[in-house]
Order: sequence, then C-alpha cells, then structure tokens
Amino acid sequence: MSVFRTEIQDVGAQRGAGVLESRLTGLSREEFGRDVWARTAALTRGASDFSDVFSPSAVDELISRRGLRTPFLRVAKDGSTLPESSFTAPAGVGATIADQLDDTALWRAFADGATLVLQALHRTWEPVADLVSDLSTELGHPVQANAYVTPPQNRGFDAHYDVHDVFVLQIEGTKRWIIHEPLLPDPMRDQPWTDHRPAVADRAARGTAHLDTVLRPGDVLYLPRGWLHSARTQGHVSIHVTLGVHPWTRYALAEQLARAALAALRDDPPMRESLPLGASGRDGERDVVRERLLAAVAKADPAPSFERARRAQGRPAPLGPLAQLSALNGLRPTSPVRLREAVEPWLSGTRLFTRVGYLDLPASDLVLVTRLLDGRIRTAGDLGLALAERLLRAGVLLPGNR
Repeated sequence: MSVFRTEIQDVGAQRGAGVLESRLTGLSREEFGRDVWARTAALTRGASDFSDVFSPSAVDELISRRGLRTPFLRVAKDGSTLPESSFTAPAGVGATIADQLDDTALWRAFADGATLVLQALHRTWEPVADLVSDLSTELGHPVQANAYVTPPQNRGFDAHYDVHDVFVLQIEGTKRWIIHEPLLPDPMRDQPWTDHRPAVADRAARGTAHLDTVLRPGDVLYLPRGWLHSARTQGHVSIHVTLGVHPWTRYALAEQLARAALAALRDDPPMRESLPLGASGRDGERDVVRERLLAAVAKADPAPSFERARRAQGRPAPLGPLAQLSALNGLRPTSPVRLREAVEPWLSGTRLFTRVGYLDLPASDLVLVTRLLDGRIRTAGDLGLALAERLLRAGVLLPGNR
C-alpha cells in the first residue's frame, strides 16, 4: 500500500471529530483503522498547528525550571546514549536528590551536537497529556509521548525500528526522515531492533527507501511498529513529539487465555497429583495433561483479566487532593460534578470497576450510576449527595464541569 498523503487544517475539530481526524491524519477512526493502522507508513502534510501542544519555550521550562529527574530525560549523540551522570547533579540544599537535570551540562551537550529526549512527556506537560489521553481513548491502546530536540545537522539515533507504533508530530524546524519497510513485521516488545542490528544497518544502507521526506512544522508521520527509520535535522533546531502507541496483540490475549486456563487447572484435583515415579513427560501423562489443558482453554474466559491488564496500562485524569477535599466539604445538590476522565469505568453486576479500584453498589444505585456513565449526570443532586460523596472519596468523580 502506498503512503497516504492529505492536506487538512483542523477542519475535523469544527465538526466534533476525534483527534485522529482533527489533529493527526484527516481520517476518521474507521478510515484509519481500515486503510492505515498497522499496515503502512502514512504522511499527513499540514495536519495541525501544534503550538498549543508543545514548543521551544516548553522545552526550556521543562529542562530549567521543573526540577525533572532521570529517566524523564536522556541524551543521545551519534547513535549512542550518554551516561546519566554526564547531565545530572545534586538538587542542592534541602533536597536529598542526586539525579536532577543539570541545565548547564545539558546546554553544553546540546551545543556539542547531542539530542535531548524528554521522556514520558504525558506525565510532565499538560497539553501533551490531554492529547495522549484523547488518542488512547480513541484507539483503545495505551499511548505515551516523548519529545526529541536535535541541534542543526545532527541525528540522535541510528536507523532502527520501534516495537510500538508512532505518530511523529513535527513541532519546530525541519527533519529529513528515511523510512524502510520492516525486516520483522509486527515485532513484540521482547524483539527489539538491537537483536537484528547488522540486518537493520544493511537494509538502511543498501535497501530502497519506502519514503524519503522532510517533515515541516504541522506535519504528522505515522509508522507501524517494525518500520525502519532514521532522521536528521536540516539547518535549524528540530523539535518533534512522538506519540508511541503500544498495541495490544492477539498474543497478549492468548497470554490471558492461558493464565485463565491454568488458574482453572489449579483447582482441578487430578492436575495437582504428583506424577508417577520415573515419569519422563513422554508417556501417557502428557496426553492426559494436554486433554485437560485443551478443555480448560475451551472453557476459559480471558476477558476479565485482559480488561484489568489493559486498564492498568493507562492512567486516569489528574486529581488535585486539595480541590477534591474542598469539593467534599462544600458538597451541595447544585455542586457540579463529572466522571473522572480516562478512569475506564464499567459495571459488572453491582460492582463498578475503574482504573482506581472497584466499588460494590446497592442495587438502588445502579440506575444513577448508569446515568453517570452515560454522561447524563451534571450535579451532585442528580446523583444523590450520599452517592456523590462516596464517588468523590473514591476518586471516580471530580468536581466541576468539563
């Protein structure tokens, strides 16, 4: 499939489209899933103005004023990662922290051609966190974000592939990207490119590029996991944000299925019996075990454990303890409340599961909780003060309007 290119300018946002359409690709979720997702590299020119998401001033603030520690930043030069001790220092009087970022050391490394990588940006910069949360909700897969700040005419890393999908958002400057098709399609997390370093280097050096292009501010490049890529800045400093999508796979579902089956076999008395003396695993015992295991797999339901694992990969929206306490102390029927974003709630019988734990509910509250999950609750009075207080204390509700 050829690379998809389009021209958009946030037109999707005007009609309430998802973040894929309004900010990243110009495609609806259905179109993206059908034509692009996990299939091919895709380039979108002028996808969005990302100045509200990240900027050079954001880089300076994070490095010089936020007191970040490792591993929130790493430094790379000529394909190698520099030791953390070369750009960290003690925090000074009153703080027993030895690995805060040293802005002077980072400036010297950057001036000498090093790339600064701000990691887990979805935990340190709110506009990026909001974008990541929206994208993760839309895709149904965990998303994280890094920013790469590269000085002119430099590269941070050798040609490589990632074990997750990426959206590259060009923020500042320009960067030339060279893309090759995968050596290992759909690599798992334990199959990194370093296991195939010679083949990756050979493909990058001698293979025909699938795409050779320069990204400019507002452009977005999507790469499925496994696609080889390398990048080099042009005449100015380049800043890009990478949204890394860590997809759930059929293999992950199979792991949960196997765990569910093994849990069932633990409660099967014959399976707990000792093997006969001298058992080799090549006698009739193997057939007995295979038969019971297949039967357990056929009956196992991996959905609950899969859902727990999936929810554990994301985080709910931020919660301010002081604002939460103030809301509880001043709770009135007219107090505005809202379901906490990205809390991933779901009802199973009378139990409400969320990313922050579960609550057992009386049957009389189920209708109200269902209305809350459907977005039809606006005030504490709509929900009932007792239930609203309980959900605020549990961190499922937040005060205020969206």
